Amino acid sequence: MSIKKPDILILCTGNSCRSHMAEGVLRHAVGDTATVHSAGSDPTGEVHPLAVQVLNEIGLDISAHTSKHMNEFLDKDIKVVITVCDNADQACPQFPGQVRRYHWPFPDPAKMEGSEDEVLQFFRQVRDQIRLIFDMYAAGFTDGAELFKPADSAAS
Repeated sequence: MSIKKPDILILCTGNSCRSHMAEGVLRHAVGDTATVHSAGSDPTGEVHPLAVQVLNEIGLDISAHTSKHMNEFLDKDIKVVITVCDNADQACPQFPGQVRRYHWPFPDPAKMEGSEDEVLQFFRQVRDQIRLIFDMYAAGFTDGAELFKPADSAAS
């Protein structure tokens, strides 16, 4: 018996920082047990260079990621939607086939003001918060617990 890998979509408004960092972390953490995507409700059209840099610092390469609109995924069989900012949570549609939805907001490092070093440090802090939450989620996901929960246990 073959089980299709579930698709997980991580949403943010701009799809330039938080959602890409979360996608990189979660993709690494779940390995080939799921397919992980990210998108935005109002994508900026680019992946922030500091998001690429701070993930590279922990051995994750997101340099090939592109900024995408969430509508590109409406015809996909998305099982889990995770929003990482409040605006995306409010703008998020229900995806066909969606079983579960989570909302884990993180501060937007692209909006941080200060010196170059202060902004870089803030990107690292947000990366570390994302890594903690998404690694914990992946630990439950990869042991099979997430795959076989009944749909009525979905978080909203």
